[in-house]
Amino acid sequence: MLRHFTKGKKLSSKWSDNIAGWLFVSPMLIGFSIFMFGPLLYAFFISLNDWPLLGEETFIGMKNYESLANDPTFIKSLINTLLFSLGLVPFNIILAMFLASLLKNKFWGIGLFRTAIFVPVVTSLIVWSIVWKYLLASELGFINQMLALIGIEGPSWLLSVSTALPVVIFVSVLKNVGLNMILFLTAMQQVPVELYEASELDGASNFRKFRSVTLPLITPTVFLTMIITTIGAMKVFGQIYVMTRGGPVDSTKVLVYYIWETAFKHFDMGYASALAFVLFFILLAFTILSWIVRKRWVFYEE
Repeated sequence: MLRHFTKGKKLSSKWSDNIAGWLFVSPMLIGFSIFMFGPLLYAFFISLNDWPLLGEETFIGMKNYESLANDPTFIKSLINTLLFSLGLVPFNIILAMFLASLLKNKFWGIGLFRTAIFVPVVTSLIVWSIVWKYLLASELGFINQMLALIGIEGPSWLLSVSTALPVVIFVSVLKNVGLNMILFLTAMQQVPVELYEASELDGASNFRKFRSVTLPLITPTVFLTMIITTIGAMKVFGQIYVMTRGGPVDSTKVLVYYIWETAFKHFDMGYASALAFVLFFILLAFTILSWIVRKRWVFYEE
Protein backbone atom coordinates (compact mmCIF):
# COMPACT_ATOMS: atom_id res chain seq x y z
CA MET A 1 0.00 0.00 0.00
CA LEU A 2 2.78 2.36 0.97
CA ARG A 3 4.74 1.33 -2.16
CA HIS A 4 1.62 2.04 -4.27
CA PHE A 5 1.22 5.45 -2.70
CA THR A 6 4.91 6.27 -3.22
CA LYS A 7 4.75 5.16 -6.87
CA GLY A 8 1.62 7.24 -7.42
CA LYS A 9 3.29 10.21 -5.82
CA LYS A 10 6.33 9.80 -8.13
CA LEU A 11 4.10 9.60 -11.19
CA SER A 12 2.20 12.66 -10.06
CA SER A 13 5.45 14.55 -9.58
CA LYS A 14 6.63 13.46 -13.03
CA TRP A 15 3.39 14.65 -14.63
CA SER A 16 3.68 17.97 -12.79
CA ASP A 17 7.20 18.42 -14.13
CA ASN A 18 6.03 17.63 -17.66
CA ILE A 19 3.14 20.08 -17.45
CA ALA A 20 5.41 22.77 -16.03
CA GLY A 21 7.89 22.17 -18.85
CA TRP A 22 5.20 22.45 -21.53
CA LEU A 23 3.87 25.62 -19.90
CA PHE A 24 7.32 27.17 -20.03
CA VAL A 25 7.82 26.41 -23.73
CA SER A 26 4.21 27.08 -24.73
CA PRO A 27 4.76 30.81 -25.56
CA MET A 28 7.49 29.83 -28.02
CA LEU A 29 5.38 27.01 -29.49
CA ILE A 30 2.33 29.27 -29.87
CA GLY A 31 4.45 32.00 -31.46
CA PHE A 32 6.13 29.52 -33.82
CA SER A 33 2.75 28.07 -34.84
CA ILE A 34 1.17 31.47 -35.49
CA PHE A 35 4.07 33.32 -37.09
CA MET A 36 6.12 30.51 -38.72
CA PHE A 37 4.33 27.20 -39.22
CA GLY A 38 0.94 28.73 -40.09
CA PRO A 39 2.27 31.07 -42.81
CA LEU A 40 4.45 28.23 -44.11
CA LEU A 41 1.42 26.01 -44.66
CA TYR A 42 -0.52 28.89 -46.18
CA ALA A 43 2.36 29.64 -48.58
CA PHE A 44 2.38 25.99 -49.67
CA PHE A 45 -1.37 26.22 -50.29
CA ILE A 46 -0.80 29.35 -52.41
CA SER A 47 1.85 27.49 -54.43
CA LEU A 48 -0.83 25.00 -55.47
CA ASN A 49 -2.94 27.76 -57.00
CA ASP A 50 -2.86 30.13 -59.94
CA TRP A 51 -2.92 33.12 -57.61
CA PRO A 52 -2.66 36.59 -59.19
CA LEU A 53 -2.22 39.38 -56.67
CA LEU A 54 -5.36 41.17 -57.85
CA GLY A 55 -7.75 38.47 -58.98
CA GLU A 56 -9.48 35.18 -58.23
CA GLU A 57 -7.29 32.22 -57.35
CA THR A 58 -7.69 28.88 -59.13
CA PHE A 59 -6.54 25.54 -57.75
CA ILE A 60 -4.10 23.93 -60.22
CA GLY A 61 -2.39 21.32 -58.07
CA MET A 62 1.32 20.77 -58.85
CA LYS A 63 1.35 22.66 -62.18
CA ASN A 64 3.44 25.52 -60.77
CA TYR A 65 6.10 23.01 -59.75
CA GLU A 66 5.89 21.24 -63.13
CA SER A 67 6.40 24.57 -64.93
CA LEU A 68 9.73 25.09 -63.15
CA ALA A 69 11.41 22.38 -65.27
CA ASN A 70 10.66 24.39 -68.45
CA ASP A 71 11.47 27.82 -67.01
CA PRO A 72 14.93 28.95 -68.27
CA THR A 73 14.93 31.95 -65.90
CA PHE A 74 14.42 29.63 -62.92
CA ILE A 75 17.27 27.37 -64.05
CA LYS A 76 19.50 30.40 -64.66
CA SER A 77 18.69 31.89 -61.24
CA LEU A 78 19.25 28.53 -59.55
CA ILE A 79 22.69 28.19 -61.22
CA ASN A 80 23.56 31.78 -60.25
CA THR A 81 22.54 31.06 -56.64
CA LEU A 82 24.77 27.98 -56.52
CA LEU A 83 27.68 29.88 -58.13
CA PHE A 84 27.22 32.72 -55.67
CA SER A 85 27.26 30.28 -52.73
CA LEU A 86 30.23 28.29 -54.07
CA GLY A 87 32.16 31.53 -54.52
CA LEU A 88 31.19 33.21 -51.26
CA VAL A 89 31.27 30.42 -48.67
CA PRO A 90 34.87 29.14 -49.15
CA PHE A 91 36.20 32.69 -49.70
CA ASN A 92 34.45 33.98 -46.59
CA ILE A 93 35.49 31.11 -44.31
CA ILE A 94 39.14 30.97 -45.46
CA LEU A 95 39.54 34.76 -45.21
CA ALA A 96 37.86 34.84 -41.77
CA MET A 97 40.11 32.03 -40.55
CA PHE A 98 43.19 33.79 -41.90
CA LEU A 99 42.27 37.10 -40.24
CA ALA A 100 41.50 35.35 -36.95
CA SER A 101 44.91 33.65 -37.06
CA LEU A 102 46.59 37.02 -37.53
CA LEU A 103 44.57 38.83 -34.88
CA LYS A 104 44.53 36.19 -32.13
CA ASN A 105 47.90 37.42 -30.86
CA LYS A 106 48.17 40.63 -28.88
CA PHE A 107 50.06 43.53 -30.42
CA TRP A 108 49.75 47.29 -30.54
CA GLY A 109 46.61 48.50 -32.31
CA ILE A 110 44.94 45.08 -32.42
CA GLY A 111 41.65 46.54 -31.18
CA LEU A 112 41.62 49.00 -34.06
CA PHE A 113 42.15 46.23 -36.62
CA ARG A 114 39.43 44.03 -35.10
CA THR A 115 37.01 46.97 -35.03
CA ALA A 116 37.78 47.94 -38.62
CA ILE A 117 37.06 44.41 -39.87
CA PHE A 118 33.85 44.12 -37.81
CA VAL A 119 32.38 47.55 -38.69
CA PRO A 120 30.90 46.37 -42.05
CA VAL A 121 28.90 43.71 -40.17
CA VAL A 122 26.95 46.38 -38.26
CA THR A 123 26.67 48.66 -41.29
CA SER A 124 23.37 48.71 -43.15
CA LEU A 125 23.44 46.30 -46.08
CA ILE A 126 21.72 48.86 -48.30
CA VAL A 127 24.19 51.62 -47.41
CA TRP A 128 27.11 49.23 -47.92
CA SER A 129 25.79 48.19 -51.34
CA ILE A 130 25.13 51.78 -52.47
CA VAL A 131 28.64 52.88 -51.48
CA TRP A 132 30.22 49.99 -53.39
CA LYS A 133 27.98 50.63 -56.38
CA TYR A 134 29.42 54.15 -56.66
CA LEU A 135 32.98 52.98 -55.97
CA LEU A 136 32.65 50.49 -58.83
CA ALA A 137 31.04 52.90 -61.31
CA SER A 138 32.43 52.63 -64.83
CA GLU A 139 33.92 56.09 -65.47
CA LEU A 140 33.62 58.15 -62.29
CA GLY A 141 34.05 55.29 -59.86
CA PHE A 142 36.85 55.60 -57.31
CA ILE A 143 38.39 52.23 -58.18
CA ASN A 144 38.59 52.87 -61.93
CA GLN A 145 40.00 56.34 -61.28
CA MET A 146 42.74 54.82 -59.11
CA LEU A 147 43.49 52.28 -61.84
CA ALA A 148 43.63 55.09 -64.41
CA LEU A 149 46.41 56.77 -62.38
CA ILE A 150 48.67 53.79 -63.09
CA GLY A 151 47.60 53.49 -66.71
CA ILE A 152 45.04 50.69 -66.35
CA GLU A 153 41.59 51.04 -67.88
CA GLY A 154 39.17 49.52 -65.44
CA PRO A 155 36.25 47.45 -66.72
CA SER A 156 32.58 48.18 -66.22
CA TRP A 157 32.51 46.06 -63.10
CA LEU A 158 28.75 45.84 -62.61
CA LEU A 159 27.77 46.09 -66.28
CA SER A 160 29.85 43.20 -67.60
CA VAL A 161 28.53 39.64 -67.62
CA SER A 162 31.97 38.28 -66.72
CA THR A 163 32.64 40.56 -63.72
CA ALA A 164 29.24 41.40 -62.19
CA LEU A 165 28.74 38.20 -60.16
CA PRO A 166 32.36 37.94 -58.90
CA VAL A 167 32.22 41.59 -57.83
CA VAL A 168 28.99 41.08 -55.90
CA ILE A 169 30.54 38.02 -54.22
CA PHE A 170 33.61 40.07 -53.26
CA VAL A 171 31.50 42.89 -51.80
CA SER A 172 29.36 40.38 -49.88
CA VAL A 173 32.43 38.69 -48.40
CA LEU A 174 33.83 42.02 -47.16
CA LYS A 175 30.44 42.82 -45.62
CA ASN A 176 30.18 39.69 -43.46
CA VAL A 177 33.68 38.31 -42.97
CA GLY A 178 34.01 40.15 -39.65
CA LEU A 179 31.30 38.03 -38.01
CA ASN A 180 32.95 34.73 -38.91
CA MET A 181 36.32 36.19 -37.92
CA ILE A 182 35.02 36.88 -34.40
CA LEU A 183 33.66 33.31 -34.14
CA PHE A 184 36.98 31.82 -35.28
CA LEU A 185 38.92 34.16 -33.00
CA THR A 186 36.90 33.00 -30.00
CA ALA A 187 37.39 29.34 -30.96
CA MET A 188 41.14 29.73 -31.48
CA GLN A 189 41.57 31.38 -28.08
CA GLN A 190 40.03 28.27 -26.47
CA VAL A 191 42.72 25.93 -27.87
CA PRO A 192 44.98 24.80 -24.96
CA VAL A 193 48.37 26.51 -25.04
CA GLU A 194 50.03 23.25 -23.92
CA LEU A 195 49.30 21.71 -27.31
CA TYR A 196 51.17 24.51 -29.10
CA GLU A 197 54.08 24.18 -26.67
CA ALA A 198 54.27 20.43 -27.28
CA SER A 199 54.19 20.91 -31.06
CA GLU A 200 56.98 23.52 -30.81
CA LEU A 201 59.12 21.02 -28.91
CA ASP A 202 58.57 18.62 -31.81
CA GLY A 203 59.79 21.29 -34.23
CA ALA A 204 56.43 21.94 -35.91
CA SER A 205 56.21 24.95 -38.21
CA ASN A 206 53.42 27.51 -37.88
CA PHE A 207 51.54 25.95 -40.77
CA ARG A 208 51.88 22.47 -39.25
CA LYS A 209 50.62 23.77 -35.87
CA PHE A 210 47.61 25.29 -37.58
CA ARG A 211 46.87 22.15 -39.61
CA SER A 212 47.43 19.60 -36.84
CA VAL A 213 46.37 21.50 -33.70
CA THR A 214 44.24 24.56 -34.42
CA LEU A 215 42.11 23.37 -37.32
CA PRO A 216 40.96 20.03 -35.79
CA LEU A 217 39.99 21.75 -32.52
CA ILE A 218 37.94 24.51 -34.17
CA THR A 219 35.96 22.22 -36.49
CA PRO A 220 32.72 22.78 -34.47
CA THR A 221 33.04 26.50 -35.28
CA VAL A 222 33.91 25.71 -38.90
CA PHE A 223 30.75 23.60 -39.10
CA LEU A 224 28.63 26.37 -37.55
CA THR A 225 30.00 29.10 -39.84
CA MET A 226 29.63 26.89 -42.90
CA ILE A 227 25.93 26.29 -42.17
CA ILE A 228 25.18 29.94 -41.35
CA THR A 229 27.16 31.33 -44.29
CA THR A 230 25.71 28.90 -46.81
CA ILE A 231 22.11 29.58 -45.78
CA GLY A 232 22.80 33.33 -45.91
CA ALA A 233 24.38 33.00 -49.37
CA MET A 234 21.45 31.00 -50.73
CA LYS A 235 19.08 33.75 -49.52
CA VAL A 236 21.06 36.70 -50.90
CA PHE A 237 18.86 39.55 -52.11
CA GLY A 238 19.73 43.05 -50.83
CA GLN A 239 23.06 43.59 -52.56
CA ILE A 240 21.71 42.09 -55.81
CA TYR A 241 18.70 44.44 -55.72
CA VAL A 242 20.79 47.55 -55.05
CA MET A 243 23.86 46.89 -57.19
CA THR A 244 22.71 45.03 -60.32
CA ARG A 245 18.93 44.36 -60.25
CA GLY A 246 19.75 40.87 -61.49
CA GLY A 247 21.62 42.10 -64.58
CA PRO A 248 23.37 42.34 -66.87
CA VAL A 249 21.49 39.75 -68.95
CA ASP A 250 20.36 37.91 -65.80
CA SER A 251 23.98 37.14 -64.92
CA THR A 252 23.37 38.03 -61.25
CA LYS A 253 19.72 37.05 -61.01
CA VAL A 254 19.60 34.72 -58.00
CA LEU A 255 16.65 32.69 -56.77
CA VAL A 256 15.40 35.06 -54.07
CA TYR A 257 15.54 38.00 -56.50
CA TYR A 258 13.55 35.93 -59.02
CA ILE A 259 10.99 35.14 -56.30
CA TRP A 260 10.63 38.85 -55.50
CA GLU A 261 10.39 39.73 -59.19
CA THR A 262 7.73 37.07 -59.83
CA ALA A 263 5.66 38.10 -56.81
CA PHE A 264 5.88 41.89 -56.85
CA LYS A 265 6.61 42.77 -60.48
CA HIS A 266 4.63 40.07 -62.27
CA PHE A 267 2.12 39.64 -59.39
CA ASP A 268 2.12 35.84 -59.76
CA MET A 269 1.96 34.84 -56.09
CA GLY A 270 1.32 31.13 -56.76
CA TYR A 271 4.41 30.66 -58.92
CA ALA A 272 6.51 32.78 -56.56
CA SER A 273 5.43 30.57 -53.65
CA ALA A 274 6.44 27.47 -55.61
CA LEU A 275 9.87 29.03 -56.22
CA ALA A 276 10.17 29.83 -52.52
CA PHE A 277 9.40 26.23 -51.58
CA VAL A 278 12.05 24.94 -53.97
CA LEU A 279 14.58 27.11 -52.13
CA PHE A 280 13.18 25.91 -48.80
CA PHE A 281 13.61 22.24 -49.73
CA ILE A 282 17.15 22.85 -51.06
CA LEU A 283 18.15 24.48 -47.76
CA LEU A 284 16.40 21.74 -45.78
CA ALA A 285 18.23 19.00 -47.70
CA PHE A 286 21.55 20.80 -47.29
CA THR A 287 21.05 21.21 -43.53
CA ILE A 288 20.03 17.57 -43.01
CA LEU A 289 22.95 16.30 -45.13
CA SER A 290 25.42 18.52 -43.27
CA TRP A 291 24.07 17.31 -39.93
CA ILE A 292 24.43 13.67 -40.98
CA VAL A 293 28.04 13.93 -42.24
CA ARG A 294 29.25 16.19 -39.42
CA LYS A 295 30.37 13.20 -37.32
CA ARG A 296 32.98 12.33 -39.94
CA TRP A 297 34.95 15.54 -39.50
CA VAL A 298 33.71 17.65 -36.57
CA PHE A 299 35.78 17.32 -33.41
CA TYR A 300 33.97 16.34 -30.18
CA GLU A 301 31.26 14.62 -32.24
CA GLU A 302 30.93 10.84 -31.87
